[in-house]
Amino acid sequence: MNLLAEMTAKAQALNIPLSAQIDLTYRCNERCVHCYLDHDDHGEMTTDEIKHLLDEMADAGVFILTLSGGEIFLRKDFFEILEYARRLMFCVKLKTNGILIRERDAQRIKDLHVESIQISIYSHRPEVHDAITLVPGSLKRSIDAIRFLKSQGLKVIIANVLMTQNMADYAGVRALAAELGVDCTLDPTVTPMLDGNRSPLSLGVDVDALRHVFRDGALIGDVDEFCAVPPPAGENDLEATPCSAGHTACYVSPYGEVFPCVAFPFPTGNVRRQRFIDIWRHSDQMNEVRAIRVKDLTTCTACSHVSSCTRCPGLAYLEGNMRGPSTQDCEKSFARTGIPSANMLAKKRAGVNLVQIRALPTFASATA
Repeated sequence: MNLLAEMTAKAQALNIPLSAQIDLTYRCNERCVHCYLDHDDHGEMTTDEIKHLLDEMADAGVFILTLSGGEIFLRKDFFEILEYARRLMFCVKLKTNGILIRERDAQRIKDLHVESIQISIYSHRPEVHDAITLVPGSLKRSIDAIRFLKSQGLKVIIANVLMTQNMADYAGVRALAAELGVDCTLDPTVTPMLDGNRSPLSLGVDVDALRHVFRDGALIGDVDEFCAVPPPAGENDLEATPCSAGHTACYVSPYGEVFPCVAFPFPTGNVRRQRFIDIWRHSDQMNEVRAIRVKDLTTCTACSHVSSCTRCPGLAYLEGNMRGPSTQDCEKSFARTGIPSANMLAKKRAGVNLVQIRALPTFASATA
């Protein structure tokens, strides 16, 4: 067991939120066609509120802190927040499109010993990448930022979300990453918007395309399936926790709302009204998520994929039931193995097309 896995196991046993993501803003200088965020500012937390939250997170045991958005560099107080986080000894990771990073910014990031910087690149071809971000010249500016950050000795990770527009380009993105000397991950999951609007799912690739990706030997170990992972080897499959959301990880919005995960918008409290540790330990909603085991999942317990599925409870929640199956993950399991999931078979018997489920406009309130 490596150190992080050991820390995660101990954190779960002790009910410690080992990692947290804070979105500092939903504002962004790109308008990516698949984005799940509302880019308006509805009253972001102030600098002092974020610093107070960081104090509370440090006291609660958070170690890995991801600062994301929106575009984090649109916050004029970004470096003040970053410096404060590093004084509290968080292991800080950043997510940015890199467009606004200048040389002096890269130097400050280096001096603050940020662990890694993730930058999304959708294609090695400007006409494809820029059509997804809707910002002309965005690919060049993001690549320029990657080159300079790398030249400063910083760890940069290219994140590539796979969708219909760029399906043919993931090999080119990997080649670009190799040329730049940075890591690259591929995520085949397009998520619904945080308000439940499922329209972005129309951009997701179909099962045939997924099958091609999962059977590409060059991608083994590099397909990032959001945060859900199969149960640890040797753990009783039915007694396992579905994923880390609410167990060792959580997400805080720019407005102080606390959710189990950025892909699991189930409200559990707000740090503007409650202490972070009280939400983490005592929120009825967080404890409801935490109590769920694989054996409690409807349909999934009877599925042949139960021990290998990367089912995301957040995607299931957005489909209507956090204890139910996630159609997107059923499709991925089918793409890997060619064996339909129990959910797919049930839908087929009921005459429901999975594509129809993808296209649902919004989710109903998640069933308890």
